[in-house]
Amino acid sequence: MTTEDFKNIADTIPHSPGVYRFLDESGIILYVGKAKSLRSRVASYFGERKGRAHKTRVLVKNADHLEFTLVETEADALLLENSLIKKYQPRYNVMLKDGKSYSYICIKKERFPRVFITRRVIRDGSTYFGPYTSKYRLKIILDLIRQLFPLRNCNFNLSEDNIKAGKFKVCLEYHIKNCIGPCVGFETAEAYQERIAQIKNILKGNFSAVIQHFKGEMQKMAENLEFEKAQQMKEKLDAFNDYQAKSTVVSTKVRDVDVFTIASAEKEAYVNYLKIVNGAIIHTHTQELVINLDDEEEDLLQYAIPLLRERFNSIAQELILPYELAIPGEELNITVPKIGEKKKLLELSQKNVKFYLLQKQKDAVSKTKKQTPTERILRTMQQDLQMDALPIHLECFDNSNIQGSHPVSSCVVFKNAKPSKKDYRHFNIKTVEGPNDFASMEEVVSRRYTRLVNEGSPLPQLIIIDGGKGQLSATMKIIRRLGIEEKVTVIGIAKRLEEIFFPDDSIPLYIDKKSETLKVIQQARNEAHRFAITFHRNQRSRAFLGTELTDIPGIGDKTAEKLLTHFGSVKKLRDATAAQIAEISSLNIAKKVRQYFTEESESPNGNSSSD
Repeated sequence: MTTEDFKNIADTIPHSPGVYRFLDESGIILYVGKAKSLRSRVASYFGERKGRAHKTRVLVKNADHLEFTLVETEADALLLENSLIKKYQPRYNVMLKDGKSYSYICIKKERFPRVFITRRVIRDGSTYFGPYTSKYRLKIILDLIRQLFPLRNCNFNLSEDNIKAGKFKVCLEYHIKNCIGPCVGFETAEAYQERIAQIKNILKGNFSAVIQHFKGEMQKMAENLEFEKAQQMKEKLDAFNDYQAKSTVVSTKVRDVDVFTIASAEKEAYVNYLKIVNGAIIHTHTQELVINLDDEEEDLLQYAIPLLRERFNSIAQELILPYELAIPGEELNITVPKIGEKKKLLELSQKNVKFYLLQKQKDAVSKTKKQTPTERILRTMQQDLQMDALPIHLECFDNSNIQGSHPVSSCVVFKNAKPSKKDYRHFNIKTVEGPNDFASMEEVVSRRYTRLVNEGSPLPQLIIIDGGKGQLSATMKIIRRLGIEEKVTVIGIAKRLEEIFFPDDSIPLYIDKKSETLKVIQQARNEAHRFAITFHRNQRSRAFLGTELTDIPGIGDKTAEKLLTHFGSVKKLRDATAAQIAEISSLNIAKKVRQYFTEESESPNGNSSSD
């Protein structure tokens, strides 16, 4: 995915809690993440490239599209993320072991029920509340319940016969007033069950009276200057205020069910499917359907349900639907919930399918603009190199010298992925002595972009350096000194393995050899190399050929270059008449040249064939 891809769908991603998933082209989940605000969290993957880890860049590069599921709270997002990671084990996630589960408060089905924290849900008639994402807050709630309602914590079988037989004795918990002593008959089962009923009310969320009571107690403690006790009471109140007894993504009451909802537009419909196994959502999927002229939503949903159940191997015998519907070929329990946890699951599915429809409509609008081959290449490059802007204007640099003689550099310019030869530039290296590619690259990059900055000329979106980490580091010194680091993307390409290097990243990027991105980079690199070599050869030829002419008194470099350019070689110039030479210079120059060659030919060491 590219930054442009994200911008196209950003408006359809809500600022709501949820879980997002990056998928590749074949639909395989690469990463699952949770968010308090989906839009803000997903946007962080497409911000400034400099601040992103290499793993994150690779994830975004390999991702083809994004899916998300909305939930009610941040805690629900954590629970759903946990379930999906366990189920799919995405390659970019830290793997979670299947052994770890959620925390619950269990009220055991016993004559004198125990109340305790557990991770195991046993279907023995016991009552479970949760799940909870914070075990610390859970312990505070349980401690507060035990302060309000003394309970036993032993695991004895307190049957009526055992108590009458006097098999038990009171323990320390009785003496410190944490238990009333049902084991020795100090409390009846009826009285104990009354307290259990109150505890269930609190765990269901009916604790306003309890909160008011403890607020009063906290106020009294503060007035009596018992600030530590007041602070402890405040922490308990905070735990109650943050407490959530029910979750829409994990439930102890809902077992194995499938939830289906549908949303439709003019030409297409979308069916959302939530697969719940053992009370937890383990899969969420939205299927697109094409609407024919006379199709109704009920018909489409009736058609989609068997297909999705078969595709995802569902054996659930209960379906939660927005309305009564007969499913052909199967005997299933159809539930159209009005209240409770099943109603919340239905609303969650409806919420997600509506946002999915909105996202698809936004995508359709953005795709109405037909993409040209040039746009496709530029967008591919932007995605492969994780750039914030399209590389409409790129420049590539290369050095050329032989053992340090006549060092030169070239800068070739590509616009819209094609060479712009009128913008090519070559440079004679002025400040570097000997073969030093790093220093030469520093000089050339400094001269090029200092001038562009001073003139206010547009900078390229992409700068390519022909070389590895050394040349790239030398370039970045200048880029940072000029303060344009945030305005351009700079990469280096190492020739041997076609490795792409980014600044401050020791791990190279390997682009698919068939990729259009690599082809453009290679073309720019080869063109820069050709242009540098050609310029270097011309410089060496001029230096060699011009030496003899500049030895003539009164003939300077410019005149010698002018004569060689016209006649092509020293040999042809030697054979030219004074009149021919005078046509492109002056009569005075023609006399000096003819006199020099005449004297040379008459000299015993003369070499009339020299060119």
